[in-house]
Amino acid sequence: MYRLLVVDDEDIITDGVTDILSALEIPDLDLCKAYSGSEALDWLTRTRIDIVLTDIRMPEIDGLELMDLIRRNWPRCRIIFLTGYNDFDPVYKAIQTAGVRFLLKSEGYPKIVQAVKDTIRELDEDLRIDDLMEQVRSQRNTLEALAHGDYFRHALFGAGRGAVSTRSEDFRKLKIPLDPLQPVLLVLGSLIGIPSIPSYADRQEAALAVKLLGDHYLRDMTKSVGIIDRFGDPMWLIQPDAGISEDYRTGESLARFLEGTLELIQAACLETLGMETAFTICDVPFEWDSLPQAYEWIRQLQHDRVGDGASMVMTVSAEQAVSSVPGGDRPTAEKFELLAGHLEGGREDAFMGLLKELSEPVYGRRMTNVIQVMELFYSVALVILSYVNRRQLHGEIPAAGLMRFDSFASWQEGFDYLARTAETLFALRRRSESHRAAGAVERICAFIEGHLGEDLSLVRLAGRFHFNPSYLSRLFKQECGTNLSEYIDEARIRKAKELLARADLKIHEIGERVGYEAPHSFTRFFKKTTGVSPQAYRDAARNTI
Repeated sequence: MYRLLVVDDEDIITDGVTDILSALEIPDLDLCKAYSGSEALDWLTRTRIDIVLTDIRMPEIDGLELMDLIRRNWPRCRIIFLTGYNDFDPVYKAIQTAGVRFLLKSEGYPKIVQAVKDTIRELDEDLRIDDLMEQVRSQRNTLEALAHGDYFRHALFGAGRGAVSTRSEDFRKLKIPLDPLQPVLLVLGSLIGIPSIPSYADRQEAALAVKLLGDHYLRDMTKSVGIIDRFGDPMWLIQPDAGISEDYRTGESLARFLEGTLELIQAACLETLGMETAFTICDVPFEWDSLPQAYEWIRQLQHDRVGDGASMVMTVSAEQAVSSVPGGDRPTAEKFELLAGHLEGGREDAFMGLLKELSEPVYGRRMTNVIQVMELFYSVALVILSYVNRRQLHGEIPAAGLMRFDSFASWQEGFDYLARTAETLFALRRRSESHRAAGAVERICAFIEGHLGEDLSLVRLAGRFHFNPSYLSRLFKQECGTNLSEYIDEARIRKAKELLARADLKIHEIGERVGYEAPHSFTRFFKKTTGVSPQAYRDAARNTI
């Protein structure tokens, strides 16, 4: 939505231009008007203005002074100067400024309309952010590294499983130099003595330095992506380079190459950074869908390393990895964080899908250890209970069912209860949001009916009821089925008809009571809406009494 402000100290110009532009019904254009430079400044301090159509010569604050103030506060705002003077100096200054147009009042409304349409088109083109994209391209390497880290940290949560085509498209867009169809080896690093580094920034800097050294050495015979995991440790996802001999392309041979290379990296870290490191490798590559589980296996094995682990390069077998973590279907802590995020964000489909994924080993009878099943149940239950406590929903969701796993006849029945409880929470959220929206619109309508003679612009109403203007416009249309401006016009016409028929007020006084200070503006509005003038309507109404 764009917001256009018409500014002129002559009422007939301000009202006339506003009426002409309003009649065009340009989509998503909100019209505002001001009768002086100071009143225009009031608008500019209250909300974003995209286009200012203003006279140059005005008392107090003229158009050129207004331009300077706009440039300081809203540099993207476009200005169209409208003047009856053909003075060279102000015109020259105006046309030297980017985003400024100049029109003579004598050129008429068609020129004004065309200038507004051209300006809106320019604003649309600006939204394509060509300049920003150029800046992004100049920072591509840095952004790609950040994107790779974000992507794989997300993947370690278990997100992104599924279609190979989706993964292939992600790799292509993010320029990830790995093959989405081939398995991948994992290497996890550990910075020995890292707790002694005093600050978070220093720890991240140290981990990044190790990652960069590793990237340098690993590029010889592999394709790799290095990231910093959520614990602040460097890790790499590795595949053999297409150019190396077949002997080195198997997981076992590649693991041997990595062992030797990681020893070089350890020596480089000690020499260059003064830091000891340890690394853990699995000797066979993992499929992409098993990446989260593989990552958890290797973290567990690294935690259980022999001795103090200093400067160790530990290679583990897949069987050792599987046996080291009891219950291969045991979900990670990140899954529950993701579940909580879906619940808090109101993402019902994502929540129910993840809950189904977490509980599937129970329904499929692959998880048979009662302790693990209880841990899974209570982990999900605590996510739900925490939400219930924050939202004060104890009357709707009793805590007893969430905390009594042993009260269910079967494990599956317990997880059915969790799913039903979650569905209830989402239904309550939808009902609450609907009630709040209806209540807000009801209050807005009551305010409009009681203040028809005042400024009822979208910006003023949005500020009065603490909404963003664009959101208020959408919300009102959604709840009432009509645009806010149409509702205001209808309310003003109803009130005007009532006063014309029953009150002894003069027509210009009635106009003021329904928000039209200029008599000619009220007459034009009334006749356009009803087809007759206010006086004709009054005469007809009183003749029927």
